[in-house]
Amino acid sequence: MNERIQMALARGALTSSLRCIKEDQPLSWEFSAFSQNGEDGIVDFLARRILAPNHYFIEIGAGDGLENNTAYLAIARKYEGIMIEADPRSFESIERNVLPLNIGVDGLQLFVSLGNLHRIVDMALYKDPDVLSLDIDGNDYFIMEALLERGIRPKIAVVEYNSAFGPSNRLSIRYDEHFTINFHDDKEYLYYGASVAAWRKLFERFGYRFLTVERRGVNAFFVNPSAFDRRFLRKVKGLSFAENFFQLRKYRAGWEQQFEWIKDKDFVRI
Repeated sequence: MNERIQMALARGALTSSLRCIKEDQPLSWEFSAFSQNGEDGIVDFLARRILAPNHYFIEIGAGDGLENNTAYLAIARKYEGIMIEADPRSFESIERNVLPLNIGVDGLQLFVSLGNLHRIVDMALYKDPDVLSLDIDGNDYFIMEALLERGIRPKIAVVEYNSAFGPSNRLSIRYDEHFTINFHDDKEYLYYGASVAAWRKLFERFGYRFLTVERRGVNAFFVNPSAFDRRFLRKVKGLSFAENFFQLRKYRAGWEQQFEWIKDKDFVRI
């Protein structure tokens, strides 16, 4: 078995066992095996509470397959699903390291756009996967909106948000079919994705409930209320916003200053 996989499973076993879980506090659910932050724990906790699970996921922006929000489900819990990734070298890692471990996981190398989204919809075994994770550092808002409009209804949706846009501004970058995040310019790097408030507006339109963000300020979690015991959902007291830890450390400045640097960019107000 790949050494990284062994390390991730060991890390997950350790960090999950150290939790003191409180059902109403999502921060207590967190642990990390394959995820960058505590997403594995939140996803695992919620997935075990789905009333009628199909044990299927869709991951758009799967990276190398060993650091994302569904690798734990695919490798540790043997969920079926699709890992979609644009970068050829990262996709090669998925083919080499993940697909041989779980024959129920399909891989798709694709730079996702509104023009080719039908390939994902057509490929999905279930239109209501237990988990849909989206992290493409770009047109995320428009891709998720289109998926929901096409009838994709994940029970749990995990989406990256950009904390530089602030906790209450409903903003997204403008759709650009060829958009790629600019890693080479310090300030341009902050122009990507959508704010947590924009995500909340979108998911509320389709009947979803916002649950929480994780404590390191990267991902937000939404659920389809019909897939869960409503008494459980009523108790949950999630975190509404957190600064992206990487951006906070990189710029030594909070979201207000970060947004000041990019406020004249081309935004869409949701």
